[in-house]
Amino acid sequence: MSSTGHFVWYELTTTDPKAAQDFYTKVVGWNANETDMPGAPGMKYTMFQMGERPVCGMMQQPAEAKAMGAPPAWTGYISVEDVDASAKKVADASGKILVPAMDIPDVGRFSIVQDPGGGVFALFKSSHPEMDQPQDMRQPGNIGWHELYAGSAERAFGFYSGIFGWTKREAMDMGPMGVYQTFAAADEAPDAMLGGMMNKPEQMPVAAWGYYFNVGNIDQAAERVKSGGGQIMAGPMDVPGGGFMIQGIDPQGARFALLGSR
Repeated sequence: MSSTGHFVWYELTTTDPKAAQDFYTKVVGWNANETDMPGAPGMKYTMFQMGERPVCGMMQQPAEAKAMGAPPAWTGYISVEDVDASAKKVADASGKILVPAMDIPDVGRFSIVQDPGGGVFALFKSSHPEMDQPQDMRQPGNIGWHELYAGSAERAFGFYSGIFGWTKREAMDMGPMGVYQTFAAADEAPDAMLGGMMNKPEQMPVAAWGYYFNVGNIDQAAERVKSGGGQIMAGPMDVPGGGFMIQGIDPQGARFALLGSR
């Protein structure tokens, strides 16, 4: 399966990596492995893993981002064939380039960008494409769903489809909340379904991506969130397919979500 147009990595930037590590290892069940940041001596990077399988990463929030008032947040990295060309597409489609394309030695090339509604994501071209494949979204600890609260879901789909070739799948009428539009990667493989997007609530200032981590029993996970100092903003509530979800905020202020069962 081609990785182009798929999420291939996830990264948390936070104000307190040690506290965040303690929270997520307990809540999701990851183990953590701290390493030196490639190409940045003295900076640390934490790999979250399920056993030996890397799932996502974490780093200290850059001082300039904190000074601008950016909160701790998770960012998804989407694979592209050409980071520079894709970043230009983003800008041409009324998005913004927040971090211009740059290389990470022996890792790949990336750029941090923003869609027209304010949703932030990253473009990524791996130096080792055979290693950086999309995760199995069904596996414990992996990301099981990607969700965009968009300024305008219809406009957002047009934007992302233009950049990545995403296609529409099932649309669900959410009543006053509008339509929930599921979407898939362009390769249309059986596991190409990526997530959904809908209009953001009025109280959200800008669009935002949310990432759902697979856990076991959702009620036990909810207790771990609360005992770890996190906040549950919604749920547990059932979702199509027989699962249950929680949306929350970690102790440092980053939004996250969990998928589980009962």
